[in-house]
Amino acid sequence: MARQRITLLTPLALLGLLAGLVDLSHGSAREDEDYYMQELLTREHINQFQEKPVASIPDRHEPPSPKPAKKVAKGKADSSRQTDKTTANSKAVKTANKKAEKTKKGALRTPNSISEGEGQYNSIKEECPPMGLETLKIDDFQLHASTTKRYGLGAHRGRLNIQAGIYEDDLYDGAWCAGRDDPLQWFEVDARRLTKFTGVITQGRSSLWSSDWVTSYKVMVSNDSHTWITLKNGSEDMIFTGNREKEIPVRNIFPAPVLARYIRVNPRSWFRNGNICMRVEILGCPMPDPNNYYHRRNEVITTDDLDFRHHSYKEMRQLMKVVNEMCPNITRIYNIGKSHSGLKLYAIEISDNPGEHEVGEPEFRYTAGSHGNEVLGRELLLLLMQFMCLEYLSGNQRIRHLVEETRIHLLPSVNPDGYEKAFEVGSELSGWSLGRWSSDGIDIHHNFPDLNSILWEAEVKKWIPRKMFNHHVPIPEWYLSKNASVAVETRALIAWMEKLPFVLGGNIQGGELVVTFPYDKTRSLGVGREQTPTPDDHSFRWLAFSYASTHRLMTVANQRVCHTEDFAKEDGTINGALWHTAAGSMNDFSYLHTNCFELSMYVGCDKFPHESELPEEWENNRESLLVFMEQAHRGIKGVVRDLQGRGIANATISVEGISHDIRTASDGDYWRLLNPGEYRVSARAEGYSLTSKKCEVGYEMGATTCNFFIGRTNLSRIKEIMERFNKQPIRVPVRQLQTRRSRESRMETQ
Repeated sequence: MARQRITLLTPLALLGLLAGLVDLSHGSAREDEDYYMQELLTREHINQFQEKPVASIPDRHEPPSPKPAKKVAKGKADSSRQTDKTTANSKAVKTANKKAEKTKKGALRTPNSISEGEGQYNSIKEECPPMGLETLKIDDFQLHASTTKRYGLGAHRGRLNIQAGIYEDDLYDGAWCAGRDDPLQWFEVDARRLTKFTGVITQGRSSLWSSDWVTSYKVMVSNDSHTWITLKNGSEDMIFTGNREKEIPVRNIFPAPVLARYIRVNPRSWFRNGNICMRVEILGCPMPDPNNYYHRRNEVITTDDLDFRHHSYKEMRQLMKVVNEMCPNITRIYNIGKSHSGLKLYAIEISDNPGEHEVGEPEFRYTAGSHGNEVLGRELLLLLMQFMCLEYLSGNQRIRHLVEETRIHLLPSVNPDGYEKAFEVGSELSGWSLGRWSSDGIDIHHNFPDLNSILWEAEVKKWIPRKMFNHHVPIPEWYLSKNASVAVETRALIAWMEKLPFVLGGNIQGGELVVTFPYDKTRSLGVGREQTPTPDDHSFRWLAFSYASTHRLMTVANQRVCHTEDFAKEDGTINGALWHTAAGSMNDFSYLHTNCFELSMYVGCDKFPHESELPEEWENNRESLLVFMEQAHRGIKGVVRDLQGRGIANATISVEGISHDIRTASDGDYWRLLNPGEYRVSARAEGYSLTSKKCEVGYEMGATTCNFFIGRTNLSRIKEIMERFNKQPIRVPVRQLQTRRSRESRMETQ
């Protein structure tokens, strides 16, 4: 068979292509102008690949494929402050974890490509990481299609795992759908540089109302978007098996890599009762091109030498142990309980006195993985504990201050059972929901008691504060029964939240780019979404913005929406109930049952990114993770003591104008998160007089100290004296007392 090649463009052809870019179907010329001009200047670099065949059966093998560029540079940028001990400890993280490394089922990591034998393929297929349709690294201007049913089903919506709006005909629909159902349709990706393509992953259309998916397809490649070569199996066009339903991803790896710039998926058959609709991810390795300006200006590189990979349960436990051994003076590993299948829920404490609650030191927590398939949060917390340990050892003053002034708790995997299900399948094949729920089918994040309804009913009946407090709302008895549908993981979380006096917390989730704050449940019955603020709405908005504004992408105005909501218009934050109502959330429960202000951070469009994306995701979130922890030191703090100087536990701290109180911890210390301003603050406790004072919160970081000394009431003193002598107060009727006094008076007169 004659050898088939992709002919690279001549300079004249490239100029013609540049002029033709004004065609709207391929984006505007202005958008890609810098890339194409650079390609003209560097065509000699690309021409070295001209003789490389890309047909399905080559007659000469490709040179050894370069390994993907490593994003992690050894050491810190400021090497002068990195000690030899820190460097050795940093290497210890990776050395120890290599012992636990195993080949991951379904993970996109396999070696080598084409065999040495001419005209033959190696039995081991090569796989490259995803190019980034799901993570939005591939922008809308790089996606094209033959036809489109309507704008909401355009090529820009043909991204793996993209989710549709609730209603049909939405502007944000759940796939690319062709305008006609025939074998001439195609979906195209422009890599914008020479790329080694190794496979395709497909899904059907995300929709509550339609059933559309492609059952088979061909793949074509090109270097100029005009001349196309179809991948072949011998002399026949290769037909790849597509989907059998619309949600489970199907991956097809090419028999050998193909080198090109453009790739097309050409549907050949589809579900008989549906239409041609696809969600796609392309697997590909960009070829090295240091002169490519477009690539260099968009590249994100981290200088942190951390363990950037996905960890199984055993590997996670091993990594936490390594961090503890590196920093034994500031870390402690413990577990808060077990999962449904018996896996321990491990947490690590980072503090200058691990294991102790220090008076005046706030307690902070990060949790992740309540939805087991939202993996990025889990890995971010594992990276955070490594980072804080290494930076503490290297003398980073910011980290040292955070560790010495805060008791930090990191719980990386709330739902390890769900994670193991997603991990076994792999980062690109777990879909949108595999592993989301606990082993007994419960959504842990929304499995807490609905205290909102209890509080709001009490407010309507005007029971507050006479019959019920506006804080520390009790858990209903039915929820505590053994027969209640409560996950064991949820019960473990509640016990943990009640045991430690947390001030601030964040639960890290995935699938979006936004920070949500309470309330998560709408107050109006039957309403799916409405603004439902807490009494501390201004503080919650500040806390949410502190994370979103320091994230690399959340507040970027031209950032493409992940699915259906443009959160960047709201500075990357939203009230949970305004997004969608959800009863029994962890955020609402934490606010109403404890002192802790809890928020949710949705840190990426891709719930389970490929591990090659982890260095960039760490850079996206690192500063946000640190800034949010520092917010535990905003507002007022102090100790409530009696006149003898003893701390009073469970004293109530009230702020005038805010109908939500907090309570002191066992030593009498408290922390009240507040925005800058002047406040009238009161302290009271059972048996003690109420005391008030003005407390001012400044803009500088650091909580204002506001201590209270409160004395016993006369009634409580009398009760204490009588109980001390084992006597009970004698209640004498007033009339009887008056008669007795008059009798005594007459006797004295006589």
